This record gives sequence, structure tokens and C-alpha cells, in this order.
Amino acid sequence: MGQLTDKTALVTGAAKGIGLAVASRFVREGARVVLADRDVDAATTAASALGAHARAQGMDISDEAAVAAGFAELEAAGWAPDVVVANAGVQLFGQDAPAADLELDVWRRTLDVNLTGTFLTVKHAVRSMLPRGGGAIILTGSPTAVNGEGRDFTAYSASKAAIHGLGRTVAAAYADRGIRVNTVQPAYTETPLVAAITDDPQARAAIVGRIPIGRAGTPDDVAGIMVYLASDDGAFATGAVFQVDGGMTSL
Repeated sequence: MGQLTDKTALVTGAAKGIGLAVASRFVREGARVVLADRDVDAATTAASALGAHARAQGMDISDEAAVAAGFAELEAAGWAPDVVVANAGVQLFGQDAPAADLELDVWRRTLDVNLTGTFLTVKHAVRSMLPRGGGAIILTGSPTAVNGEGRDFTAYSASKAAIHGLGRTVAAAYADRGIRVNTVQPAYTETPLVAAITDDPQARAAIVGRIPIGRAGTPDDVAGIMVYLASDDGAFATGAVFQVDGGMTSL
């Protein structure tokens, strides 16, 4: 404990799932944590449960004005983040589909949040960090970015592949100015985002059966590597993709 003492972190999509697990672990490690989410009520409830070292911030990451205003508000309040976890995302089950069947609106809505939203979070994180000498940015990727695991989810898979590329590009651009950017790649992790799979025994069994460790991931499985990347222990790590996938992409 205490690996993040004296750091301030912002986690997007923090009202539930991986984002909430990361925010909770960061607080336990001594950080002050901003739980950013477009569901302000849920973020407020989650932040209240974490205590005085947590605060909620309403933020629609697909809206640049909202992202810019959120960062400005945090800076004015003395909560400018040293660490930003760009975790918020969507997966439109029942709408995302193989390319020939995919509606353009579904493609756009997915990329608006997953890719454009991640870009806007990164953009304004960099702008906030540069005058203060740098910081750590962590993106949430997916095995669907590197293999055919998400063949029925064209928009989601494409968005995650682009996030992997975004992380490497931004890392290269700002490494000499003290900003580190890495991507964490969880496997199938049971959160509200994937309830459509979790609630379908056959679909769940098929996915878990492709994970060599033999079980689904949990949000807490992801939080540990993010602590490392956010901490001074990760000071020489940038531009990398860290797989936390039970061996899924080793096959």
C-alpha cells in the first residue's frame, strides 16, 4: 500500500466495472482519485463510498467541451491529475456486427465514445500535464485489437485497435517531456459492460474456454497493473501494451 501517495488520478468510466475497481485500488494506494463518468449520480455514489480522497466529476468523453471543462474545473479545485486512466467505453451488443451487416450509426456511436472519447481524454490530459512536468496516462485496450476474437464486433474491435495505436503514437510524441502512455489489455472481464455474455451460459463458456488460465477476468485483476503503471515503479515504461488476459493472446 502507498504506491500512489501524493498523486492525483482521474479515471474515466469510474462509476462501475474496471474503472471503479481501479479508482478503489488507487485510493487504497494513497492517491486522491477523481471518478469521472457521464452518469454523475452513480459516480457521486461511488466516490462517497471511497471517502474524502475521492470526488466525482461528470464527464461525457465524446464531447470535447465537456472534457475541457472537466479538466479546467479540476485544475481550479487543486485536483489536476498526475495520472489519467482513459477507461470509459461502450460495446453495443445486439447492434455491433460483422462488417457487411453493421449499420453506420452503430459504427459511429461506438467510435465516438471508444476512440474519439479516448483521444479527447488523452488530448486534454496532455495539455494539463505538460506545464506540470509530465504524468502517466493509461488506456484500456482489448485482445480484439490484436486477434480475431471480436469478429462479430467490428466497431468495437476496430476502436480498440485504434486505441492501441493512439497509445504508442502519443507515447512517442511526449516521452521527452515527461509523459508516459501505456495500454492495458484485459481479456474477457466480467463487468456490467458485458452482461449480455455473462448472462448467456453458452456464450460465456465459449469465451472462458479460450482463456488458458481457465476463468474469466475480474476488475480487480486489472487494477494491479494500472497501479504499477501509475506509480514511480513504472517510470521507464511507455509506449507498451500490457496483457492481463489469462494468456488469451499467447495462443
